[in-house]
Amino acid sequence: MLKPALHENHLKRALVTPFRGIIKRLSPVLYVKLQYRYLTHRKLNLKNPVRYTEKLQHLRLYEYPNNPEVSRLASRLGARDYVKEQGYENILVPLLGSYSSFDEIDFEKLPTSFVLKCNHASGFNAIIEDKSAMNIPLLRAKFTKWLQTDYGKMTIEPHYSPIPRKIVAEPLLKEDGHLPTEYKIHVFNGKARNLYVVRGRGQDIHYDQLYIDWTPFDASQFNGWTKGKVPPEKPANFEEMVAIAEKLAAPFPFVRVDLYSIDGHIYFSEMTFTPAKGTLVFDDDEADFIQGRWLNLPNAK
Repeated sequence: MLKPALHENHLKRALVTPFRGIIKRLSPVLYVKLQYRYLTHRKLNLKNPVRYTEKLQHLRLYEYPNNPEVSRLASRLGARDYVKEQGYENILVPLLGSYSSFDEIDFEKLPTSFVLKCNHASGFNAIIEDKSAMNIPLLRAKFTKWLQTDYGKMTIEPHYSPIPRKIVAEPLLKEDGHLPTEYKIHVFNGKARNLYVVRGRGQDIHYDQLYIDWTPFDASQFNGWTKGKVPPEKPANFEEMVAIAEKLAAPFPFVRVDLYSIDGHIYFSEMTFTPAKGTLVFDDDEADFIQGRWLNLPNAK
């Protein structure tokens, strides 16, 4: 059964929806406070943030929007440049192309399967298993709309707004014929503390929460996601993955570094600075405080 905070009040949603855009424009801070209250059923403390989710809101509103490097690394192309600058070019997924519009894509030059991602957003992507079966008009409509969207304004994550709006094409990575397992490593003030492992994408997806020593951190299961029936197997190169994540995340108070390990080779996925916009509802509320103690905000007021 879902926690009470995860049950949506449809009447309440219907009442507030017409006013969301107005509040976003007039006061993004007020919008974030109301969003946090609506989703977590708690008042947001921005003056003295203690919880992990409260500190993420502080980063979301006050610190990361003023850091151009965060905007650069939140983008697909900027993150690739950064990973290369840090000496990890070998973990980059090959780049098949970068396009300013959908109609610039020459599909004849792309392999049978690939992925299209928007450079400036999270979740604006399409997995192409077989390009001969593509619905070109539908894809064009989606990507044209996405390229016209200011994702930072839409989600009140302002660090996304300056990112150049492009489409990126990459090969479709597979592991034993399926989408690969993803390791999402959370780095707090330069130290990796925990992660979650995503398995079964496109089939029966599960999320396993772990401390960085690979022991279970079930308390930090969030938003009703379920873990796998069998614990995930620790990759042989996991310590190397942690070292990479910590080096990439070193300049920032917090960032989640997402990696793959396929046939013993590490691949970089992305860096996420405000996961789920910080609106997480944990299975055990204590997990919010535990992770909050890991995150030091030197500029918090």
